[in-house]
Amino acid sequence: MSAQSDGPREGSLTIDILIPAIDKDIATLPLVIDSLRRHVQHRIGTIYIVSPQSTGIRRLCVNKKCTFIDEKTVLPITKKHIHYGTTRWDRSGWLYQQLLKMNGDKISKASFFLVIDADTILIRPHTFRKDGKTIFYYRSWSQPEYFRTYHKLIGVKAPSPKSFVTHYMLFEKARLTQLKQVIEARHGKPWYSAIIHSIDRTKQFGFSEYETYANYLYSNQPSRMILRKSLNKALHSRASSLSQKQLDVLAKSYRSLSFHQRKVYQLAPKTKIESSLK
Repeated sequence: MSAQSDGPREGSLTIDILIPAIDKDIATLPLVIDSLRRHVQHRIGTIYIVSPQSTGIRRLCVNKKCTFIDEKTVLPITKKHIHYGTTRWDRSGWLYQQLLKMNGDKISKASFFLVIDADTILIRPHTFRKDGKTIFYYRSWSQPEYFRTYHKLIGVKAPSPKSFVTHYMLFEKARLTQLKQVIEARHGKPWYSAIIHSIDRTKQFGFSEYETYANYLYSNQPSRMILRKSLNKALHSRASSLSQKQLDVLAKSYRSLSFHQRKVYQLAPKTKIESSLK
């Protein structure tokens, strides 16, 4: 996949990028990075790869001119402090990655930073800021638990008629910091502790960083948000197996591709967003 630009960058905005990753992501991660440099229509400052200590990922960061961040330096807690699972499934690492993303304001030097999952590649040009507004990509279904946890954290129901769980999102550092301060003031404890204690731990999908941040913004200043359909396609093939010709064909219908590994536990059913907000 070519790393060259598709056209002029949007305005003078410079954004950083944060990608949480683990060793299993090494096959896809170079393609993710290349797709960002090709399709993000803003100047890119630093691409941070947040990971456990890994020789493979450190080497990849050198090759791709990214900055390695040891995940243990991002939060006062580590994965071992999170106990979220049963004898049949364990979501502790999944939740830990979300908390890492939510502390991206402590990593990024730019006022805005893009978070993207390490299994998702962009296949069309993407703009995330326009006319002083942030562009959010959305889908039509979500998990009801995301909104129950949001209600516990913030004290009001999630207001958006859409779901923002679309594998990538632009965060504004000042607004993210404000959200965490609101959570801490309401619960009288660190924001990450409040999130961990607000989750129904009998459910596999208890919290979404994307849903929480975007709904907080939507509840305050929806006029500063532009919503666009995500048009994401989930695939179970290897990202490297797709030719440029296949990517070009997919780009006619989709904006991004996510290469999900099959899970060993039973997934909860998809729920239409409208029913979860009633």
